[in-house]
Amino acid sequence: DKCLSDVAQLDTLVTVVAAASLLNDFSSSDLLRDRGESLGAEDVRALVDLITDQIEFANVIVLNKLDRLGLVDRHKARTLVRALNPTANVIGSEWGRVPLGVILNTGAFDFEKAQAAPGWARELRGEHTPETEEYGIKSFVYRARRPFHPQRLMDLFQSEWPGVVRSKGFFWLATRMEWVGELSQAGGMLQHKAVGFWWAVAPEDERLRASEGIEDWDPNFGDRRQEIAIIGIDMDEAALRHRFDTCLLTDAEMADGIRAWRGLPDPFPQWRVAGPEAGDALMQ
Repeated sequence: DKCLSDVAQLDTLVTVVAAASLLNDFSSSDLLRDRGESLGAEDVRALVDLITDQIEFANVIVLNKLDRLGLVDRHKARTLVRALNPTANVIGSEWGRVPLGVILNTGAFDFEKAQAAPGWARELRGEHTPETEEYGIKSFVYRARRPFHPQRLMDLFQSEWPGVVRSKGFFWLATRMEWVGELSQAGGMLQHKAVGFWWAVAPEDERLRASEGIEDWDPNFGDRRQEIAIIGIDMDEAALRHRFDTCLLTDAEMADGIRAWRGLPDPFPQWRVAGPEAGDALMQ
C-alpha cells in the first residue's frame, strides 16, 4: 500500500528503454534470473514481462540509444512502444540527452489513468486508438460465448502468432466450468493461469445480484465467456479469429453436454486460487 501511495503521488513516471536491445529482448523467452537480474530464488518473472510492465505503466517513455539503430529499426522500436502504450509521450534520445522540461515538473502523471493506459485494457473497454493505425498497429477483442476445447486451445497457445505483440484477457475451458482462466502474452512469452471463479457458480444470492448488473448475462452459462484483447503489428486479424474459432467446441461437442465435456483431453496444469476469500481451491 505504501508503494502504491508513493507511485500515486509521482509527478511524472518515466521509463527509459534501451532501443538498441528492445527488439531482441521483447522476442526473448529469458527469465530475469537468466540475465542475473532477479530479486532472488523465488523471482520467476520473464524479462519481457518486466519490459512490458514498465512500458505500459509509464506516462513518459524515453527511447534511448537510437543512434545505434538504422531508420527501419528505429521505426520498429517506436511502433512496438506505441502498441503497448498508445497514450504515453514517447521521446527519442541519443547519448541519454533528454530536455528536462519533458520529464520534470510536468504534473502529467495520473495513477488511475496509468492503470488504464495499456493498449489491451483500452481495447477491452472498447476504447480503440485509431491514431496508432498509422504505425501499422492493429487491435481487436476476441469474444465468444461457448467454451474452448482444452487440447485445441493449448495447441494454439504453443504455436506461433505472427505479428502479435500483446494479448491479455479471460478464457473459459469446457473441462473447468467453475474457473476463470487468464491469458497474458507479451512478445515471446505466453502465460496462462486461473484468476478466480465465474459469478455463475457463486452462491445463489450473490449470483442473482451479479446477473442483475451484467448486461450480457447468458441464461444458460451466466457470465462465462471468452474475452481476449489482441494487439499486433501488421497482423492478420481474420486469420487469428479463425484460429481461435477452431478452438471452440463444435456444435456436435456442445450437444454432448457438460458431463461429456469433463472428459475431454485437458493438458493444462493444475489451477489453484488461494486467498482469504477463496480459501485454497485446487483443480486438475
